[in-house]
Amino acid sequence: MQEHPAPRGGYPLFNKTTFNHQRQIFFVSIVLVAMTVAVYWQVNKFDFVNFDDNIYVSENSVVQSGLTPQGFLWSFSSKYFGLWNPLVWLSFMVDYEFYGMNAGGYHVTNLILHILSTLLLFRLFHRMTHAIWKSAFVAAFFALHPLHVESVVWIAERKDVLSAFFWVLTLCFYVYYTEKPVLKRYLLVLFAFIMALMSKPMVITLPVIMILLDYWPLKRFEPEKGNWLLWQVKEKIPFFVLSLILVMITFYTPDKKDTISISFISRLANAPVAFVTYLIKTFWPVNLAIFYPFPDVTPSWQVAGAFLLIILITAAVIVMAKRHPYLFAGWFWYGIIIFPVIGILQIGDFAMTDRYHYLSSIGIAVGLAWGMPLLFRHENLNKIILFPAAIAFLIFLSFLTWQQCSSWKNSITLFSHALQVTQKNYMAHLNLASALLERGETQKALYHYDKTIRINNYHAANYNKGVIYFRLGQYQKAIMNFHEAIRVKPDYAEAYYNLGIIYHTLGQYEVALKNFNEAIRIMPNHAGAYNNRAFIYLTMKNNISGCSNALKACQLGNCKTLIWAKGKGLCR
Repeated sequence: MQEHPAPRGGYPLFNKTTFNHQRQIFFVSIVLVAMTVAVYWQVNKFDFVNFDDNIYVSENSVVQSGLTPQGFLWSFSSKYFGLWNPLVWLSFMVDYEFYGMNAGGYHVTNLILHILSTLLLFRLFHRMTHAIWKSAFVAAFFALHPLHVESVVWIAERKDVLSAFFWVLTLCFYVYYTEKPVLKRYLLVLFAFIMALMSKPMVITLPVIMILLDYWPLKRFEPEKGNWLLWQVKEKIPFFVLSLILVMITFYTPDKKDTISISFISRLANAPVAFVTYLIKTFWPVNLAIFYPFPDVTPSWQVAGAFLLIILITAAVIVMAKRHPYLFAGWFWYGIIIFPVIGILQIGDFAMTDRYHYLSSIGIAVGLAWGMPLLFRHENLNKIILFPAAIAFLIFLSFLTWQQCSSWKNSITLFSHALQVTQKNYMAHLNLASALLERGETQKALYHYDKTIRINNYHAANYNKGVIYFRLGQYQKAIMNFHEAIRVKPDYAEAYYNLGIIYHTLGQYEVALKNFNEAIRIMPNHAGAYNNRAFIYLTMKNNISGCSNALKACQLGNCKTLIWAKGKGLCR
């Protein structure tokens, strides 16, 4: 079909051409929704997984209190893994009001947000370029790519789909503002951007993307304005300031999630390889996993080859920028968004992660949608070859996405799949072991904890083995594993606490007290340690220390010993 572009800033008066144009838009929107639902609807029967879903929902007492004034205040003061994302917490509280602990409902909310972002993305590029089918390809590529399964299906990655929605909404408002630059429209852009920032820090690059869109397709670089680049930056100053504030909030994080430290040289070597690996997986998205272990060594030829490829592509799009600005805009969209999370600054102990492809991939889709027609100069060839090829490619992506989606059914299917497609994946072994243990398959769990330790002597694997042996009554093995966990992680309060419980069980009160003391030193508000320490003191006839510890434990939420002591007349 031939596309009928509307004049900049709006659409022509209603006529037959306009009617056909609107029908095409409606048709594309319906197809986008239908295909996305068809691929992802299976998630409504999926469970929580034991990788961050417990932190965000399934074991989070604040979220499970629903939307309350206390919860609202907590969401703005809480940080997990250095992330300040109050809208994510609030969205989970709203979900709890509707779904309770039905995991399928949380998955459906993620899916709805993904669909809304897809429709907004189609509207965004159509409004900027007036090209229906190219814009439809960009939106479909975003909606149906297998690398985006992690962002959509993982409940804990609500921050991805929520921030993406406000990201695209910000750009839609921005285009609306550029058509008539007035304060009211500018404030809409600013509001949407603030909402995006409160969803995920990764959106800090959005002001640079606005400038990129000013270059193409908005064509707002006007030489007659004097220093046009300075003018573009000045217009975005409030956005840059807000981004800087969020960066400062993110980096000021005393309480960080446990990660294995990776040397700067290793991270620097891995960065270009990961950058190119994302590109490769864009076109051949196979062997996808929730966790990609950091390689022991990154071969120098891979680093050099990846770096050279990046330089060549960048040089090519710069040379062709004047004639083909969409290639420049698409490539730098991809690079600008993914560069801050490529791993030069350590974010986690993974080599790469699928979710970073979510927003950055839009740039690759733009390059494909507007660049591929250059291979076919005649419009008829475009219709005969390119259109069917695009449909076939999207169907191929949809099948792989549906297949990848099915691996997220629960923790066991998810981490079993990860072990099939990766090597030396200690995190997959660790989480699979925990899932098996929860299902009562103790021996299988021990096997995978042992595999974790062989690959990486991770403190959590040793700790969990200690818990298993304690439950089995094999106290000496449990003690050995807890001590090994402490050797690997000296500030492991829970390991000290469990050692205290074992020695208390064995009647070695002095040793138990030493371990409870260490747990409290590391974690001053450890209610369990205070409670058990109180019981030992009372058993040893030290009622003053026993009662004060029992009272402290009760203030922290554990009143067992205090109730028992009052019943015995030991404490008032």
